[in-house]
Amino acid sequence: MATEHHANHTDADNQTVNKVLDKGGEVREGEELDAQAVSDWLREQGVDVEGDPTVTQFSGGASNWTYRLQYEGEGDGQDLILRRPPKGTKAKSAHDMVREYTVQKALKDAYPYVPKMVALCTDEDVIGADFYVMERMEGIIPRANLPKGVDLNEVQTRELCTNVIDALIELHQVDYKNHPDLVNLGRGEGYCERQVAGWDKRYVKAKTPNVPSFAVRQWLGKHTPADSKTCLIHNDWRFDNVILDAADPTKVIGVLDWEMATLGDPLMDLGSALAYWIEEDDNIIMQQSRRQPTHLKGMMTRNEVVAYYLEQTGLEIDNWTFYEVFGLFRLAGIVQQIYYRYYHKQTTNPAFKNFWIIVHVLHAKCLKLIAQYEGEILFTNRVQPHLQDMGVDAAMIEQLPSPIQAVIKSILPKSYFGQSAPKAEE
Repeated sequence: MATEHHANHTDADNQTVNKVLDKGGEVREGEELDAQAVSDWLREQGVDVEGDPTVTQFSGGASNWTYRLQYEGEGDGQDLILRRPPKGTKAKSAHDMVREYTVQKALKDAYPYVPKMVALCTDEDVIGADFYVMERMEGIIPRANLPKGVDLNEVQTRELCTNVIDALIELHQVDYKNHPDLVNLGRGEGYCERQVAGWDKRYVKAKTPNVPSFAVRQWLGKHTPADSKTCLIHNDWRFDNVILDAADPTKVIGVLDWEMATLGDPLMDLGSALAYWIEEDDNIIMQQSRRQPTHLKGMMTRNEVVAYYLEQTGLEIDNWTFYEVFGLFRLAGIVQQIYYRYYHKQTTNPAFKNFWIIVHVLHAKCLKLIAQYEGEILFTNRVQPHLQDMGVDAAMIEQLPSPIQAVIKSILPKSYFGQSAPKAEE
């Protein structure tokens, strides 16, 4: 699916559009792609590609690696995207190429924002991992900031924000039962309970000595609601996973990164999405880790997103805090899984070096939300006796570098650190 170019565009307009398109850059060291092997395999699948492609790589790399393959040839040639998992230990569900390919192929006629699939390879002998190839959708991907040349006023920014949330709502309304490849995508009922248990285990497995115990996961287990309903959820909904129309950057034309899509509770999807939603007045560490332009004037706040979503869908909730805390804990688990690979030298990407700091901040945000929900400023034994590891986590915070301590202590009540606590984990 390509962006439509209006006939009355001037050359200057076209040059501006061309500058803001998401094109990719140089391939990162250690992440090279065997383009010859890919080309040979594509031809074996009956894909008409000529010669060797120009290969570029898109930014990111914390999850799956994404490459652009530009083939010259008669006419416009072929402009393709290849996705593969990263090297090193990986969480299977987070890097499942078969799932990602299957979901998008099944959704093509039911949801207008997915690209056309080309081919799936499960033979690791080709490039050392599963991968799939799809057609490139030409447009803008809004990452931490909108690209230079895309200047939206507050009204336009609100329109963009609304359109992104509307695309999520539209996904949640897809009638998955009419698509055989989607019906068996997940187990459906009981999703909330399974997710809490699953991320509990994943966090414990990925824990390193320099991150908190995250005993608040026990609070999640004791406050897990029944599923609000079952629908198709994306499970990684962020602005940098959508493609905007280059001619009108308020419009969504594509949605990417479907590897964690499943059948589940839409409110869990929303809570997970809002964990990435950094507002203008959030703390400096969260601002530095921001991956989408939700800080811009005109963007909805997290609370406004929830209110808008509930109004549009008619869903009702008794305890939004659960979904918000779960989203932050899940994000902490994702960040920690990535940091675990760096800590154990399974990846050398320097971008992951300080991910453990983000885990501490997410932990503090969870504690604050739970304290507000419980109506108590402190986590006393009377209020939350199952937070038995709180003292260990508090002692660990006291040992952090001063600038990091300052941020975390600005989130938590001072008396949180007044507990009689055992020594932090060595």
